[in-house]
Amino acid sequence: MLQSLNFPLCEEFVAQHGGWHILSRELDDLGLDGVEGIWGGEPIPADLPPGLLTGYHLTFYPDWLDFYRDDRKALCRKFGSLEAARAFYGGGPEILLEQYRDDLERARNLCARYVVFHVSDVSVEESYTYRWLHSDEEVVDAAAEVIRDLLSGIPAEFDFLMENQWWPGFTFTKPSITERLLDAIPYARKGILLDTGHLMNCESTLSSQKEGAAYLDAMLSRHGDLCRYIQGVHLHQSLSGNYVRNSIGAMPEDLPTEDHVQRFSYNYAHIQRIDRHEPWTDPAIIPVLERIAPCYLTHELAGKTEVDRMSALSRQVRTLQQGGLSRESITASSD
Repeated sequence: MLQSLNFPLCEEFVAQHGGWHILSRELDDLGLDGVEGIWGGEPIPADLPPGLLTGYHLTFYPDWLDFYRDDRKALCRKFGSLEAARAFYGGGPEILLEQYRDDLERARNLCARYVVFHVSDVSVEESYTYRWLHSDEEVVDAAAEVIRDLLSGIPAEFDFLMENQWWPGFTFTKPSITERLLDAIPYARKGILLDTGHLMNCESTLSSQKEGAAYLDAMLSRHGDLCRYIQGVHLHQSLSGNYVRNSIGAMPEDLPTEDHVQRFSYNYAHIQRIDRHEPWTDPAIIPVLERIAPCYLTHELAGKTEVDRMSALSRQVRTLQQGGLSRESITASSD
């Protein structure tokens, strides 16, 4: 099993860690193998050490389906005009696949062992109201169409892993939807990247990490043989049910109305309160990970500073170690 840390591939984050050499040493001291990179919107640092990158998270838009469909009525309602929508996305609907292709090429150039792709769709309004505009089936079918186009003609030289969210699309709560997605992708090395915190966000009644681990285990049981497709895990925990129950149902009065970039920026704080990305401190997660036996495990943790992020990482690694989990034990269980 390869363990990694989620990491934006940009000079700012590298500098916060004192350079690649110090980051590599910190990760090695904690028993990690490298980073799961995501594009930072600038050229990939030329001094990225060979072999440090284990996987690559493809770029994504939370709200993309209406743009992809060129649903002009929906775009005008959301953005105020087609011009504003095109400015936000960087062009017309065809630009979406171009951006994905460019990002996949970055992953291939970096020799990523696996890539991660979100399968969900949610607008700013939906994130507050929880009244969905599109069904799981609509989102999964459109995402599968994008994925087939994206991977057309690409050799099976990496694992293509689809990540669950708690928004419409692939949630890993409905086996029929999971199977529908997998069946629609002909790529030989397709699989699932199970995000533990995102799955916990699907159940607002969870009040402890122990309950969260039990819920994750129940979803694995619900999926039965489909679990064989789980090749990777994004490990973090999220207990935000109380916030969700008290915050959804209506739009905030001070949400910006004119500038869509400002709306997304305002909305980001709300999303962070739902999706906590906090470290597991209860070893109840250990049997779940042993059951999955992933090839890839990414510690996907939040923090305002480098010190905060590394502290969260240390806490989660200690939880795994205290629970008797190691790279060796997981690898042995998956053989």
